[in-house]
Amino acid sequence: MTPAAFAALMLVVFGWAVFSDRLARWNITGPIVLTIAGFLLSNQDWGALPINVETPSVHLLAEVTLALLLFSDAARVDVTALRRDIRVPARLLLIGLPLTLILGALAAALLFGDFTWALAGFVGAALAPTDAALSIQVINDKRIPMRIRRTLNVESGLNDGIVTPAVVFALSLTAAELGVGSGHDSVVRPLLEVAVAILVGLVAGFGGAKAIAFGARRRWILPGGRRLATLAAALASFSLALALSGNGFIAAFVAGIAFGAGLSRDVATVEEVGELPELLGEVLSLGVWFIFGAALVPVALDYLSVSTVVYALLSLTVIRMLPVALSLPKTGLDTSTILFVGWFGPRGLASVVFVLLAIEELGESPAVGTAVSAVTMTVLLSVVAHGITAGPLGGRYAAGHGDSTPGGEETRLRSRRRIH
Repeated sequence: MTPAAFAALMLVVFGWAVFSDRLARWNITGPIVLTIAGFLLSNQDWGALPINVETPSVHLLAEVTLALLLFSDAARVDVTALRRDIRVPARLLLIGLPLTLILGALAAALLFGDFTWALAGFVGAALAPTDAALSIQVINDKRIPMRIRRTLNVESGLNDGIVTPAVVFALSLTAAELGVGSGHDSVVRPLLEVAVAILVGLVAGFGGAKAIAFGARRRWILPGGRRLATLAAALASFSLALALSGNGFIAAFVAGIAFGAGLSRDVATVEEVGELPELLGEVLSLGVWFIFGAALVPVALDYLSVSTVVYALLSLTVIRMLPVALSLPKTGLDTSTILFVGWFGPRGLASVVFVLLAIEELGESPAVGTAVSAVTMTVLLSVVAHGITAGPLGGRYAAGHGDSTPGGEETRLRSRRRIH
C-alpha cells in the first residue's frame, strides 16, 4: 500500500466516521462504504491508487486485525451472564457450525467440478464463521430480546476462532495436492501449530491478566497502562505464536479466553482494559474492507460464473439457515426467531482474512481463483444484503418479539466492530 493509497483510506474512514450516524439511518454501513471506496479508488485494473493483494503489508494488516478481534471477542465473553442462555449459542457453535462447514464443503464440491475435497473443505470452513458487525443494528437494537442479541453476538465472537484449525488443515492439504507442500507437513504441521498456539495463548493470556492485576494492586501502573498492557498481550500472543511456528489466530483466541478468565474483577473489567485492542481492531478492520474492495472484489469478478453466484446465494441461505434450524429444536424458539437467527449470520472479516491466507499459501491456479471468487462473492453479497436489511428486519422482528424487561440486564451490547 502506497502512502497515497493509505492517505485515501484514512480520508474515507474520516468521512464515514463524521457521517456514520446519518448513513446508518439509510442502512449504509462502514463495510459497504469502505468496500465501494476501495473498489473505485484502488483496484489494479483502473484505480488511481492500486493495491496489490500479494503485498506482505496487506496480509500483515489483515492478520493483525483478525488477531486483535479474536482476542477481544474471546476476552469479552461473560460466562456468568451466559449461564441462563448458554443452550442456544452452545448448540449453534457445537452443532450448527460443524453442519454449516460440512454442508458448505459438499455444495462447493458439487458446484465446482475442478475442486479437490480439500479445497472444497477450505471454502466451507472459510465461510462458516459469522460477523455480527455486518448486522450491528440488530445487535444494538434494545427492542429485540437480549437473549437473541446475546446469542448472535456470542456466536459470531467465538465461531471464527473455533473454525480456524479447520481452515489451516484444509489449506495444508490443498497445498500438498497442488504441489506447494508435502503430504507429511499437511498432516503434522497443522497439529503442531495448534498445540504451540494453545500453549502460547494460555501463557500470554492468563499470565498477562495476572501480571496486570499484580501491578495494579501495587499501584505500579500509570493511568492507561492497563489498556496498553492488554493490547501488548494480545499482539504478543499472536506474534510469539508465529515466531514459534504456531498459529497466531488460535493463539490470540485462546489468549483472549485465558485473559478474561484470569483477570481479577476487583482490579479492572475486561471491558475497561480491552477497550484499546478492540478500538484498534475496529479501525484496522475498516482498512481490511477497503483492501477487500480494492484487491479481492476484482478477482471475484474475473472468475465470476453462474456457479459462484449460486454458491454465494446458497451459502447465505440454505447452507446457513438449515444447520441453524437443525441445531435449535426444543429450545423454546418459535419459527420466526429461528429464521431471524438463521438469516443474521453474515460472512465478514474472518472470511476475508482466510481468503488472503489462501492466496498467500496456494498461489495462482484456476481452481484457487474460483475458490477465492466463491468466498469473496459470498462476503460481498453479505455486506450488502445484511447491511441494508439489519434495520428493517430487526424492527419488524422487534414489533412481534420486543423485550418486555426494561433496565437491569437490558444494557447496550458492545459487540465487536462497534463503530460499524
